[in-house]
Amino acid sequence: MRKMETVTTNKKNTKGLSKAKRAVAAAFGAGYMAVNAMPITVFAAGTGTSAITQPLENLKTLVIAVIGAVGVIILAKNVMEFAQAYQQQDSSTMNSALKGIVAGVMMAGISTVLTFLGF
Repeated sequence: MRKMETVTTNKKNTKGLSKAKRAVAAAFGAGYMAVNAMPITVFAAGTGTSAITQPLENLKTLVIAVIGAVGVIILAKNVMEFAQAYQQQDSSTMNSALKGIVAGVMMAGISTVLTFLGF
């Protein structure tokens, strides 16, 4: 446990400071005290690694879900773009839209692929 110390200020030192500077100094002081008063978690040996690896697994799941969602959006956009280019018979836009469709399918299916590979 840390010992809390009370610091008294000299009245002469605070006369030259504006109210804003005193408020900023108080905020930084409170932030410093809050950070230093936070408890520290210590993991005992032999308890397993799930407490450490679980947040990483959660982050991996979140990133894969975001990539999959963006992939679905890209896929839908490029399918509509391809349909419009097909209707107008614009071959260069059709080619670009097909590349976007492939990219969208790859992004949307990333979770399945990574699960299959064992990640």
